[in-house]
Amino acid sequence: MLRSCTAALRTLRALRGRREGASPAARDPVLVRRWFSTEKVIPKDYALPNPSWSKDLRLLFDQFMKKCEDGSWERLPSYKSKYTQKSEDFKTYFLDSKLVKEQLSQAQLFTRGYEDGLGFEYVIFYNDDEKRTVCLFQGGPYLQGVPGFLHGGAIATMIDATVGMCAAIPGGIVMTANLNINFKRPIPLCSVVVINSQLDKIEGRKFFLSCTVRSVDEKILYSEATGKELPLSIL
Repeated sequence: MLRSCTAALRTLRALRGRREGASPAARDPVLVRRWFSTEKVIPKDYALPNPSWSKDLRLLFDQFMKKCEDGSWERLPSYKSKYTQKSEDFKTYFLDSKLVKEQLSQAQLFTRGYEDGLGFEYVIFYNDDEKRTVCLFQGGPYLQGVPGFLHGGAIATMIDATVGMCAAIPGGIVMTANLNINFKRPIPLCSVVVINSQLDKIEGRKFFLSCTVRSVDEKILYSEATGKELPLSIL
């Protein structure tokens, strides 16, 4: 009797999982456990070394971590997704409330959508006194453009992320209003570059920034850019 009841319950669960229109979360046992678990889920910080990081990236990481010891620099954590009160503000401005719950439950940061080593490997450091961010970036094989070189859109993405973070720390949630990039030289695939972004000026609530992308030894200038970021409230 007990066995037959157990089998029936399993069948019912399977049928429910196959129903057209069923929520993906309802079919995901990990998400279901999170709903009912009392354990605090600790998200993975992707701005930390993993086995795919090259020697150059690890060396630069260690150098900047030493700079963090006196408080002049700060390593910024990075997660696939992060829910904050600011997320509520963003939804109020731009998203249909009827679609928000399912959409955002599945959303993840664009630059963290690849497995380790295949796409965007990076960490961003911030200096509050200098109003500057530095991104240490290694572009994986899935970011190829011309054979053997990084796709221009991939480096543009990381420039946008670095510039945006430089404005977001003092300005809250900001969005890119303008980004001008001059590509000087192609970046070899899987190599490491240093992306420097500087907050140049603030006019009213507009943030103006500049950015360079250089080789690890700073001898090669790959790209340079300027950008303008605007806070949510004036969009």
